[in-house]
Amino acid sequence: REGRGRRTESFLSTHSRRDVQRPTMQIRTSALALLAVAPACRAFTTTPPGHQIDGASSTHLMMASRNAQKAASRTKWAESRGYGSPPSSGEPSSDAGMKFALDEEKNQLTVTPIKSLDGTVTLPGSKSLSNRCLLLAALSEGTTRVENLLESDDIRYMLEALDTLKVPVERDEDDKTSVAVTGQSGPIDSPTPEETVELFLGNAGTAMRPLAAALCMGSGKFVLDGVPRMRERPIADLIDGLRQLGAEVTCVEETGCPPVTIDAEGLAGGTAEISGKMSSQFLSSLLMASPVVDGDVTIKIKDELISAPYVSLTIGLMKKFGVNVEIEGEMDGTPSFVIKGSEKYVSPESILVEGDASSASYFLAGAAITGGTVTVRGCGSESVQGDVAFADVMEQMGATVTWAPESITVTRDPDTRLRGVDVDCGKIPDAAMTLAVAALFAEGPTTIRNVYSWRLKETERMKAIVAECTKLGATVEEYEDYCVITPPEGNVVNDNVVIETYDDHRMAMTFSLAACGGVNVIIDDPGCTAKTFPTYFDMLGGIATPGP
Repeated sequence: REGRGRRTESFLSTHSRRDVQRPTMQIRTSALALLAVAPACRAFTTTPPGHQIDGASSTHLMMASRNAQKAASRTKWAESRGYGSPPSSGEPSSDAGMKFALDEEKNQLTVTPIKSLDGTVTLPGSKSLSNRCLLLAALSEGTTRVENLLESDDIRYMLEALDTLKVPVERDEDDKTSVAVTGQSGPIDSPTPEETVELFLGNAGTAMRPLAAALCMGSGKFVLDGVPRMRERPIADLIDGLRQLGAEVTCVEETGCPPVTIDAEGLAGGTAEISGKMSSQFLSSLLMASPVVDGDVTIKIKDELISAPYVSLTIGLMKKFGVNVEIEGEMDGTPSFVIKGSEKYVSPESILVEGDASSASYFLAGAAITGGTVTVRGCGSESVQGDVAFADVMEQMGATVTWAPESITVTRDPDTRLRGVDVDCGKIPDAAMTLAVAALFAEGPTTIRNVYSWRLKETERMKAIVAECTKLGATVEEYEDYCVITPPEGNVVNDNVVIETYDDHRMAMTFSLAACGGVNVIIDDPGCTAKTFPTYFDMLGGIATPGP
């Protein structure tokens, strides 16, 4: 889909083409500006960069002033979640392959030049599937063993929330990726009816949104909150849908963002009409919560539905737990969804979480860039995740892709150059970030379209990608919901660039691939990958061959 053709020249002028978001964006930008001048008030910063970049920019000065505090906070955070201390400076990040040195004082990891990526990677479990499985298991009748659960911050926040809510979750001491959840055979009620239950969910959207919906279906008082960036991520469309169904639930009126306050007394069904323009998670959250109400629920999309593959993923998973969702209309249009009151969740006894397709994109792109051969195991032609379509984009760029039911292999003939592409990435917004770095090594410009949702993620990703690609030598044109990346002359990226990650796991992983251009890339705050992929740099180093 074509954008509006008007560049957003400054962050404060960035407004959604979607009317429902404009007030939120104005409030959010003001909040970000205040956070930028008060780094001492928080351990991490997600303030997006300015549009203009230079070597002595205020962004770099801010980064230097806060890094000691970030390092200390990150170490404490990692140890509290069982990840242990990061490797000391100069130690290898993997037992084989390449060694990436961590500067503890600066909290920066130097990814040294990579000649090629070759090997097989077994993917960690999908973040989206992991938290969905945990919630559906908690709402089901019976006990469900969830296997290949992703070990990451987002999933730990969900598990901690279930513990607080007194949903029985048995950990497997011999396998940290497996848990057994004893379901509530219906809605989750407050374990302390006379008191408000407070849940801290970090920056985990896959915990905040589904839990906000699910807890409205039972009884009790709850407050759901998170880190400062979570208080900038919109949730008003979900709150609106829940209130249409009769729920007593609010978010911050001025911003449309968390904290979320719930005074639940159970629901009896009904009809909700919501926007699908901003995030598919709002629809997925309503869908997952609907089978535990007492009547029929109809959910209508009133405009358009972005990231439809994630909704299909949700519906497919609900079916594995015994619930059928009736779909009226086309997913690419304005569909409606009906969940009958007779539908109830029943445990499938055990469920295996697929490997994370978004995480697969880094290794597939690395193979395409370097001409190596990489196989990712855990998702393939039979995957339920939309992000496997990223492999098709690599094929458009000139890579060779081989599909199997549970794996994908990517390589590239050395006589074939990568070429720029023009792609609608509305269905693969997370993997589309990886395309931005692959574009640095292509012949001709690459246009990444329909990614307005980047602006609402863990950081303001559009601004972040523009800034970091520019540092590496690219010319980037930024528009409201797309960008055009023209690679540097001769595809030669700048050496020893410090990549600001804005406490965004995908920024760290995506831009590590710039090292495939034969340069050093310095990743600021590499521990942010623990949000979804704590072992990423180990796996990358394990299949990497050092460059000259």
